[in-house]
Amino acid sequence: MTTSLNPMKIVVVGHVDHGKSTLIGRLLHDTGSLPDGKLEELTALSERRGMPLEWSFVLDAFQAERDQAITIDTTQINFASGQRPYVIIDAPGHREFLKNMVSGAASAEAAVLVVDVAEGMREQSRRHAFLLHLLGLRQIVVVVNKMDLVGHDEARFRTVEEQVRAYLADIGLSPDAIVPVAARAGENLAARADAMPWYDGPTLVEALDALSTAAAPLERPLRLPIQDVYKFDERRILVGRVEAGSFRVGDELVFSPSNRRARVRTIEAWNAPVAKLEARAGEVVGVTLDEQIFAERGDVASHEASAPKLTNVFRATLFWLAERPLAPGDTLKLKVGPDEASVTVEAIENAIDTQTLGRAPTDAVGHNEVAEVVLRTREMLSLDDHRANPAGGRFVLVDGFDTVAGGVVSTEGYPDQREAMRVKGTNLYEVDHLLSAQGRAFRNGHRGGVIWMTGLSGAGKSTLAMRVEQRLFAKGYQAFVLDGDNVRRGLNADLGFSPDDRAENIRRVGEVAALFAEAGMIVVTAFISPYRSDRDRARAAAGDAFHEVHVAADLATCEGRDPKGLYRRARAGEIGDFTGVSAPYEPPQAPELVVDTSRQSIEACVDAIVAYVDEPLAVRARAVGA
Repeated sequence: MTTSLNPMKIVVVGHVDHGKSTLIGRLLHDTGSLPDGKLEELTALSERRGMPLEWSFVLDAFQAERDQAITIDTTQINFASGQRPYVIIDAPGHREFLKNMVSGAASAEAAVLVVDVAEGMREQSRRHAFLLHLLGLRQIVVVVNKMDLVGHDEARFRTVEEQVRAYLADIGLSPDAIVPVAARAGENLAARADAMPWYDGPTLVEALDALSTAAAPLERPLRLPIQDVYKFDERRILVGRVEAGSFRVGDELVFSPSNRRARVRTIEAWNAPVAKLEARAGEVVGVTLDEQIFAERGDVASHEASAPKLTNVFRATLFWLAERPLAPGDTLKLKVGPDEASVTVEAIENAIDTQTLGRAPTDAVGHNEVAEVVLRTREMLSLDDHRANPAGGRFVLVDGFDTVAGGVVSTEGYPDQREAMRVKGTNLYEVDHLLSAQGRAFRNGHRGGVIWMTGLSGAGKSTLAMRVEQRLFAKGYQAFVLDGDNVRRGLNADLGFSPDDRAENIRRVGEVAALFAEAGMIVVTAFISPYRSDRDRARAAAGDAFHEVHVAADLATCEGRDPKGLYRRARAGEIGDFTGVSAPYEPPQAPELVVDTSRQSIEACVDAIVAYVDEPLAVRARAVGA
């Protein structure tokens, strides 16, 4: 058991009318936490309304709530057990006020899920439990309420208990306790109920006292989001709250997403009696650096060995709160800690049924629905996978001034783009060639170029590339194919198929292809190259010489062909991170040319590619053996 002088925040959630507010009101009374005169006020109020003493009126502060017998807003109130203080957050159960429930739960350390013993796990019970899981709450006490209305029947309690455990297990949660109570009568809240001698577990108060107060996450990697930058005297002080980990004076920090580095010169603290040498999770500090690098609000300081991932695309599971549906192409404001960015919904992959936990493809997300989506930003973001660092992996989406969604980040399947942004070499000086691109083009009869074929495995990229090379050679072009499998036998033999290795594979190929093009040759590449950001870097390396060809055969066609048996092995779980099955493929948005081998013959596709090459790259007609 953990004791603490700081109050533990507990959110109380559950389906409407399952008795949350009644439970809290009676709990406050039974622990002696009601203000003086409050009981008399409740008694008089209930009598005026011609009803028994209504404990829910303790928290239902709005007249609308009393008239409708529902909780609309979140309400916070303090109470204390014999072990420690608490802040109870009463969250709305009605689906129309789900946004209020989420805002209440977001600041809690633990949750109490209230379930009516007669009704069991209802739709909103499941939705609330799922959202608690998304918000990262792992300490949950379940209260099976209204036991008096079923005659304190143990069999009925066990049925609901099994139902609750099964659902929570399916979403990765394990309840700390499941307590049968009769909240109106105060049974098993603060005192054990004589009417349920078959129950030998803790009372609600005992179950809460057994929960662990969240400790500052010192063991996690350092995360210091910059909240503001101040200037005092000649010093530039970066200010923020250490969300995780610790650092010392002299440590080298990397600032994301700029990827700039500097060492900590001093750690500043308000009114500190002595110079501070270390800062730890939970502390608000200022930092001065040994170099005047540019850092601003929203940057995240960390140690280089455990820095957050840099990316402009990520998967997310979100709950949509707006009345209008969310659709692909929508642009919203993303907020992660102090950082903000414009984000576009690139894809909606699945809707999640919070009742059955089933996933189904969808093209829109409706009000109060949960979905798995892909989000993309123009600029780089520093993100953590929610499973590794909940604080750095939560976000909200804002439309205008309204919060329309909240969710958690999954970086699975996408590479860390940090290394691709960094030039490690020093003392480098570019050497100019004495031969011009125009001179090479005149000698060869064509300009250099990169014909970058991208598409799923089995789309026909290698077949097309080899035939295009043959046709171009016959027409007098200096052409050569860089094929994915061939390159991985030599140049990239040290790389695997993880997202980071895939990114490095394409980075190397992009640089080599750019050199081929600079030498005046036409290089045809045949690579899945699943990530748009990697293809963008290859385009940047080759400049105007880059020409993207999307070999657009669909997944069903490619999987039906399966020339190497890779899809079969991927479906069987023998190959991990396989594009189109367990790893993403991001099709080009604006390729220079699209060919579809599922609808066109190979010869027709080759004709289209060769005709395209003739247009921008030929300098003068030239045929060999004509």
